[in-house]
Formats: sequence, C-alpha cells, structure tokens
Amino acid sequence: MTSGWDSVPSPYVELSRDAWRGLRESTPLPLTPGELDALRGLKDPIDITEVEEVYLPLSRLLNLFFLGDWRLRDTVSGFLGGEVPPTPFIIGVAGSVAVGKSTTSRLLRTLLARWPEHPTVELVTTDSFLHPNAVLSERGIMDRKGFPESYDRRALVRFVSEIKAGAAEVTIPVYSHLEYDIVPDARQTVRRPDILIVEGLNVLQPAPPGTLGVSDFFDFSIYVDARVEDIRQWYIDRLFALRRTAFTDPRSYFHKYAHELDEDETAAFAQRVWRDVNEINLVSNILPTRARATLVLHKDRDHAVQRVRLRRI
Repeated sequence: MTSGWDSVPSPYVELSRDAWRGLRESTPLPLTPGELDALRGLKDPIDITEVEEVYLPLSRLLNLFFLGDWRLRDTVSGFLGGEVPPTPFIIGVAGSVAVGKSTTSRLLRTLLARWPEHPTVELVTTDSFLHPNAVLSERGIMDRKGFPESYDRRALVRFVSEIKAGAAEVTIPVYSHLEYDIVPDARQTVRRPDILIVEGLNVLQPAPPGTLGVSDFFDFSIYVDARVEDIRQWYIDRLFALRRTAFTDPRSYFHKYAHELDEDETAAFAQRVWRDVNEINLVSNILPTRARATLVLHKDRDHAVQRVRLRRI
C-alpha cells in the first residue's frame, strides 16, 4: 500500500500497482492475446501484462462483491420469510473521452462472464441515451454533445430502474459512432443479465434534488482516471487514427475530415474540440464525480494503470 492506514484518515485505501497485482492470487487468465486485440480501443496499447496485473485482480474483487450481493439477498429473504428474486448486479464505469473506459468495460464484460457464478454479462453505453442530433440541434446544444444536458436522463434512469427491478427484458435505442447519431428504429434488448455494466462520461453524476440518478442503482462503480494533459494527447492521437480509418468511410459523419483537412488543420481542429468541448466537460462535469466511485484506476502517460484507489466501505 502506498498510503491509507498511517496517513490522514480517508474513506479510500490507495495501492501501488505492485500491491494491487498481488491481490490477483490464483485468478486464472481466461483471455488470449487475439481476444484482447478485439477488445482494445483504437490507440489503446493495453497488453496481456496489464490484464494480468490490473484487470484480473479487479475481476476477482468484482466477483467477491457479486457473491456478497447474493449473501445479502439470502439474508433479506430470511428476514422477510420468503425468497427475494435475484436482480442484476450493476457496475458503472465513468471517465473522460479517450481515457480508455470503453476498453475497460469490454474487458471486464469478457473477464466477468468467464467466472462460473455469472455467465451472462451485458454492456450498455450511455451513448444510447443521447438525444438524437435533430433534438440537440433544435435545442442549440449540438456543440455540447456528451454534456449532461445532451442525454435523455429520464429514459436512462427508467432503463436502469427496470433492470434493477428484475424486468425480463428491456429495449433501448442504439447509437452509431459512425453516423454520430441515434439509429432510427434500431433497438438493443437487454434480457435480465447476472451483471450489467453501464459505461459513460457522466454515469456518476448526482441527480437533481428529489430525484434518482443512474448511479443510485449501482452496486459498484469505477472511475478511469489520468492527468488532463495526458488525456488531451490521447484524444488527439485517436482523432488522427480515426482520420486514417473510420473517417474514410463515406457513411461517416466526419468523412470530410479525412479528405478536406491536411495534418496541420486536423491538429488544429482536434486541439479546438478538446479545448472548447471535451476539456470543459471533463473539468466541469466528469472529474468532480471521481470521488463518488467505489474504485479509481489511475493511468500514467503510457496508458498503464499505476495506482488504484479503493473505497474501504
């Protein structure tokens, strides 16, 4: 441990990477390098060593929490004198654009599904609850896409509430990153999983007074953290990579940026979007929610997690 017990009292225990790695114990590695290639995001250099040293201990911890939730349900059943039906264990994953939370979520979905206690794990991103571009344009907030006001918060809370209540299946909209919009008439169906992972920029945002927020339904939450200047560079690097790949597709919302801008213009565009949109959202809305997470993964400049902060209770 790098701090915690002997320092200023804190609700968190901070662990170095070495200390965290030791908590894996005998957890097996149920993942091949080829499978990891399919899970990692664009420009995310995560490797098998990172999985072994960071994400296997995390999957073990989440499995322990999941089993603890089972025991708690049995306790409540005994108290009530009748069986309490099982409901999904919900994990929230938050963090900035380009910090790697999507890779973290996909990786956890795969690792957790391979524990014998919970074979069905679903992943939902809050992008599915963005208002369509037509609505954002009508409201004059197209340039604030990803900010809290750009989401249909009521629909998101209703979805998670129904899942937590044990609904047999719930359907939600589908968002296309290629088209940069909600896909008309497309739906994703979530059928009562053992575990549901909800990933998004603002999933730890507190609700307005007198209402419930999506995080009120979480059993565990993770914040993927890094220095702002590092995330800025990752965002710019990713945009250049997209310019060479996804943006070349004529269906892409950003297709024009693959042909009409040279490298200097692309760099200027990336810097401007980061400065005027993503950094403002990060500093004003996302970063302040970090303290609400059960666990914080702090990445260094090379994307590798170097410190872990875990809430004690």
